[in-house]
Amino acid sequence: MEFLYNGSSTHSVTTFVEEYRMVDYREILRLSSDPENSQRRIELTLHSSRHSIREVQAAAKKAGIKWPLDESVSNEMLRDILFPEKTAKAVTYVMPDFADIHSELARPGVNLMLLWTEYCGRCEREGATPYMYTQFCEKYRQWARITKATMRIQHKPGDAMEVDWAGNTLDIQDPVTGEISKAYLFIAVLPCSGFAYAEAREDMRLESWLQCHAHAYSYFGGVTRLLIPDNLKTGVSANTRYETVLNRSYQELAEHYDTAIVPARVEHPKDKPHAEGTVRVASTWILAALRNERFFSIREEQAAVAEKLEELNDRPFQKREGSRRTAYLSEEQPYMRPLPNTDYEPAVWTSNLKVGSDYLVSDGLNKYSVPFDLIGETVNLRLTPNAVEVFYRGTRVAAHVRSHTALRDPAVKPEHMTPEHRKYLSYNEDDFTAWGKSVGEHTAAVVLYFLTGGKEAEQGYKACASLTKLAERYGSARLEKACERLLSFSSTPSIRTLSTILKNGQDKLPVEDSTATAKSSVQHGITRGADYFRKGGASDE
Repeated sequence: MEFLYNGSSTHSVTTFVEEYRMVDYREILRLSSDPENSQRRIELTLHSSRHSIREVQAAAKKAGIKWPLDESVSNEMLRDILFPEKTAKAVTYVMPDFADIHSELARPGVNLMLLWTEYCGRCEREGATPYMYTQFCEKYRQWARITKATMRIQHKPGDAMEVDWAGNTLDIQDPVTGEISKAYLFIAVLPCSGFAYAEAREDMRLESWLQCHAHAYSYFGGVTRLLIPDNLKTGVSANTRYETVLNRSYQELAEHYDTAIVPARVEHPKDKPHAEGTVRVASTWILAALRNERFFSIREEQAAVAEKLEELNDRPFQKREGSRRTAYLSEEQPYMRPLPNTDYEPAVWTSNLKVGSDYLVSDGLNKYSVPFDLIGETVNLRLTPNAVEVFYRGTRVAAHVRSHTALRDPAVKPEHMTPEHRKYLSYNEDDFTAWGKSVGEHTAAVVLYFLTGGKEAEQGYKACASLTKLAERYGSARLEKACERLLSFSSTPSIRTLSTILKNGQDKLPVEDSTATAKSSVQHGITRGADYFRKGGASDE
């Protein structure tokens, strides 16, 4: 190759030679990243002019490009970004403002096609030539890889939250028995920034799953547009190529937070790669880091996990500046949706429960009443940490305060009871005593016996209630006479004997005749007579 020297400076010739042979932009940036490397040393190492080195350093600073760079970033890509005018020959193309494009992509509904259309409109108004759409996208991708910017083509800030359970577990040792139980790790991650949330739980049941989601949103301080879980049965009832059927409780969570649940496809972990990757990272920096610790309660374990989580989110990135937390605060937090005004209460649904004859339903620990006219019907239970709600054909028909300890008796509301049972519930000692005196002294004596005959007065309520029914059936006057007859020959009155006296009309007889009849009716002993045995009847048997 011959160079024509026309008296121009040596600098011009050197620059022309360097333009002819590709400048090693990567090496200039690498060596410039070391403060011990002077410009003279870089010049001698790369055989490049100080002018070219200064140009590359200034252009890189202006474009926000810093070492280290990804291995896929070539010198040609760097040249196109740092010196776009060198690649434009016959046609002058307008280089898009990639920093502005990157910022605009974070806004809801904005994509590269819209931004390219707007870019073409500006070029047309200025009489310039725009890049075609494919070149526009490729140059943005190159810029994003070089500057280590978040690739918002794939993940917009505040757009999605990926969730999963970690495969490994932690041990909890009982301080008394020494028995070992397992604790499970819930992971939630925001794909754009990589900001993560982790929580240890005693089980992976639905209630724990829902509570962890609520805690994750509180930790992030906002809600994402999408929620991407795995296909675990606690959250997704069915996920086929035609439809996705969510658990009713999981759907309620989505409605409360105004988010949309989009489960990953079956056996497609790449649908939530950041959750899968964060699970691996958490297994190292949380689970493995705590492998030698001994925990005696889930509270201790949760506190240790929370501490390791903060360390994980503050750990510097290996290939770019900052950490998960700084990336979240600078790029993602402003685009998170606000949290609801009311707190979320996890609700677990239990379907197709048949109401028994006692008009009670169970949450697995205690029994709660429903209206008695639903006996034999099928109802659904909605269980929250503080309430038990009963639904019949989509309508709530009962609600109770939920108890997490075993109750001695079922939780029954008076309005749910039959009229007879409701009346029984209103019984008390004073009312029965007053009623007995209103009928007569003998009835009052029988009532007093029923109320004082047991250890507690409540044990006689049933007998007293039966006494009132006899008064309704036979009349108060006959009941008083029957009590008089009964007390004349027995000191231990009973409802059965009183019923017999009234049924047989013995209360209408004089006291002497009634007493004789009653005594004959309760005689015991041999009834066959002496003649039976005198004739040898016993020997014939």
